[in-house]
Amino acid sequence: MTACGSNTGRGGSGSGPALAQWYHQYGEPGTQQAVKRYAAAYKKAHVTVQWRPGDYDRQTAAALLTDSGPDVFEVNGPLLDQIQSGQVADLTDLVAPVKDDFNQAVLAPKIWQDKIWGIPQAVDTQLLYYRKSLLKDAGVQPPQSVDALVDAAKKLTTGKVKGLFLGNDGGVGVLGGTPLFAAGLSLITEDGKAGFDDPAAARVLAKIRQLYVDKSLLLGAPTDWSDPAAFVQGLTAMQWSGLWALPQIAKALGDDFGVLPFPKDGAGGKPTVPVGAYASAVSGRSKQTAAAKEFAKWLWIDRTDFQQDFALSYGFHIPARISLAKKAERLQQGPAADAVRFATEHGYAEPLLWTSADRNAYQDALSRIIKDGANPETELRAVLRKVDAELQRVKKK
Repeated sequence: MTACGSNTGRGGSGSGPALAQWYHQYGEPGTQQAVKRYAAAYKKAHVTVQWRPGDYDRQTAAALLTDSGPDVFEVNGPLLDQIQSGQVADLTDLVAPVKDDFNQAVLAPKIWQDKIWGIPQAVDTQLLYYRKSLLKDAGVQPPQSVDALVDAAKKLTTGKVKGLFLGNDGGVGVLGGTPLFAAGLSLITEDGKAGFDDPAAARVLAKIRQLYVDKSLLLGAPTDWSDPAAFVQGLTAMQWSGLWALPQIAKALGDDFGVLPFPKDGAGGKPTVPVGAYASAVSGRSKQTAAAKEFAKWLWIDRTDFQQDFALSYGFHIPARISLAKKAERLQQGPAADAVRFATEHGYAEPLLWTSADRNAYQDALSRIIKDGANPETELRAVLRKVDAELQRVKKK
């Protein structure tokens, strides 16, 4: 199938131009069939869906540099480099009328120079799951601060059960900037500076290290943090995992669990959860830009029924539109309703100015702090130098 306006490989039933639409490979049964059904329902163009297994981000990055890429595509971004180099089209006119109805935390990284470059599709978030019965038996309250989390994890650790599971690497791969936001900081400030040049950053990361020192963390579990198996099987009393795990946990444990945001740290701290959303974007090289934008608007702005179906009928996600999240029956009570509230009130997303180089430098430092006991202040100073250099680089473009 050839993209960008080719008449080969038509998948839609409508008349008009041929459009190619790309998605990464979802693991949730039924999603592929659903997006093909959406495309077939569009009558103004022949839309062909490509399901792309493998390294999707690398595939799309390469395709956007050619004339054989998609017209409309799902993107984990768009990245700032893609926006600055004209690889994606400006979608401000599509989103502006309903801009305030989107989860603002996930919309923010799609905005550059007051223009919107992607339409958020569905929101994912991460939560602290806790086993009510285990906490009650140990006389432990659900932790509302990082200090309480450290104490609870230690008290809940017994011969057979660990207090907390943050992943088999002790949280290096999953925590990201979450502890920094919990301390009232950020990755990049609104005025475009490093947001964690503060003693509170080293303080909170030292407490994450303490969990490792206390041997309160489950390490070497059969599956990693994204899978709730360790929590369901009773290997840990608390686990940091994704919203997607909630239905499986509820099926296994009934009402013997609750969810929390990552707890605050210090007087200036605040509870926090990371949020993110793949976006629908239009290729800047498409020969059918107007038609591609019209289709993207139809699917991700106008067809709210498809948007809700996409979020909740196959996996378990939050619709990106606040109004849809409020109406969704599966999200109106219990831990699911708590998760929606956390994502709306306490959600943060990695900012557009936080580059892959920044992320790698920070994650390497986090690994040395948590696993090797490296000095948090020293490690963070090195990361700050990298972030400052990256900010200078991207601002020159």
